[in-house]
Amino acid sequence: MTVEGKNIYIYKTEYDESKSVPLVIMNTFQGNGEEIYQALMDITDKDFTLAVVSDIEWDDEMSPWESPALFKGDTPCTGGADAYIDKLTGSIIPEIVDNLSQKPEFIAIAGYSLGGLFSIYSLYKTDVFARAVSASGSMWFPDFLEYVQKNEFKTKPDKVYFSLGDKEAMAKNQILKTVQDRTEAIYKIFDEKGIDTIFELNPGNHFKDEAVRMAKGINWIL
Repeated sequence: MTVEGKNIYIYKTEYDESKSVPLVIMNTFQGNGEEIYQALMDITDKDFTLAVVSDIEWDDEMSPWESPALFKGDTPCTGGADAYIDKLTGSIIPEIVDNLSQKPEFIAIAGYSLGGLFSIYSLYKTDVFARAVSASGSMWFPDFLEYVQKNEFKTKPDKVYFSLGDKEAMAKNQILKTVQDRTEAIYKIFDEKGIDTIFELNPGNHFKDEAVRMAKGINWIL
């Protein structure tokens, strides 16, 4: 299925079609997300529908505002998240729901890296998502902690999952190395608001076991 120029891949467990189950929306830079679906099936006994939205303009649509490139030759973030949230909630998700046999029990948002940042940011911009997953999320993003400190959710989420690799804060870049401190600070804000939330450290750096980390987060919020 293609909506708003995005290729969308839908995976389901073998549940009774008359049953309402959670719908998890996951944004990804490229690929069909099958590896994440398989990793999730290895660890869960819960019924769900996973909709992978691919071909995201990563440094634009996943970033809440403009931010310079982190490295020489890297791509800057151009702050297109608000426009993408409008597309996601206005046309992409309605099209996905129209293709399901039943209205979802709830809708969750999940993402990795900048996609994890977007998952958390979206909670402040729309009331569509009841739960969220930020796996190795880019909480280092300039001014994002301050944004969380100053703003309120559109609707308070039921469950929110945070994770990082235990070596991510060892980055040489002065901005990236703040990621664990900032993730823990945001997790504590959510916890203090009475949200069912967790922060997990996984072994390895940012690029290790992406599919497994995503599956762990999605399983937890289900």
